Amino acid sequence: MRLEKVIDRKEIEKRVAELGREISEFYGDREIVVIGILKGAFIFMADLVRNISIPMKLDFVRASSYIGDRSSGSVEVVYTPSISIKNEDILLVEDILDTGLTAHVIKNQLIKWGARSVKLCALIDRKTNRKEITADFLGFELEDSRFLVGYGLDVNEKFRYLPDVFAIVNED
Repeated sequence: MRLEKVIDRKEIEKRVAELGREISEFYGDREIVVIGILKGAFIFMADLVRNISIPMKLDFVRASSYIGDRSSGSVEVVYTPSISIKNEDILLVEDILDTGLTAHVIKNQLIKWGARSVKLCALIDRKTNRKEITADFLGFELEDSRFLVGYGLDVNEKFRYLPDVFAIVNED
């Protein structure tokens, strides 16, 4: 197995800064609640919130939907926000939209919990096997179907620390 760079850290840095400006302009002066989906989105979210120039509160949700490098086909929410989201404008932050199932389930749950609005910001969108969800704010759209790691993305808790995004290349 080897890693092949797909998105360079400088490209990520530039696009995250642009996303921060887009989000700030969209919400104007309204305070938002930024909720990251753990664990994959934590690095992206940290960089993103430093580029958003409006008032915000931060929190996280954690969901489990992968076994190794494969989607289990179901989503279990194992950690919920600790702050009230009732009547709040939520920016849900996801590392990668693959099937979109995790983001779809969490977005619907946030609405059930009383959020005024829920917008989705994703670092990467693959549009493969997509469920009924799209990103309102998107970093990168990729056609690459290989498993991606780095910048928070992992396989079995490995490679999150890498500053760039890589594809895993299986050598036969």
